[in-house]
Amino acid sequence: MPAVAIATGLPKSSAFRYLWTLENHRYVERNPDTGLFQLGLGFVGMQSQHVEVLRERAKPLLEQLRDEHDESANLGILDGNTVIYLDVVESKRTVRLAASPGDRDPLHSTALGKAIAGQLGEDRVKELLDQAGMGSRTPNTITTVNGYLDELSKVRRVGYAVDNGENELDGRCVAVPILGTRLPAAISISAPAARFPIQAVEPAAKALQEAARQLAAAPETIG
Repeated sequence: MPAVAIATGLPKSSAFRYLWTLENHRYVERNPDTGLFQLGLGFVGMQSQHVEVLRERAKPLLEQLRDEHDESANLGILDGNTVIYLDVVESKRTVRLAASPGDRDPLHSTALGKAIAGQLGEDRVKELLDQAGMGSRTPNTITTVNGYLDELSKVRRVGYAVDNGENELDGRCVAVPILGTRLPAAISISAPAARFPIQAVEPAAKALQEAARQLAAAPETIG
């Protein structure tokens, strides 16, 4: 707060009032670890150029992931309180698990949603869950806030998120966040559960993490 007041030349009381307004409209949010303010999700819709660059940069990596694993690869971003698919490179198999670009899925029941939520502060996650609700998509869906926060702790610990039949009963998906950019985005691999055993999740996650590192290292994707 003193840094903002000094940088803007505003009295501390005025700086606090402006920051409170920006935070209330999601243009800034407080980092739970440092207490410092950072750009919030409200700016996502104003960064269409960054979103388009991210999509273009991700395309060949998604295609590579699809070809290596023979399953669908996805790029998603948090928009409002849901995950929107920016791009989907579908598996070439006849039976496949794939959304379409522009489709939306819940934050709480998808690997993409978990990977993104794992990078947000706890208060923001609770706010988003309160707005969207935690409907049961399948018997496996996490439907309590505490259960979801516990899941996010695991996501942060292992570095990837898993949807184990939580959004589609016969589906399995693994996702990792794209770090090093302001955009709350993630990439994933999804497949029918019968063809994507749980022991294949970690190798797929490592491939996704390498792809995410390449994306974050591209200067054009750093927002």
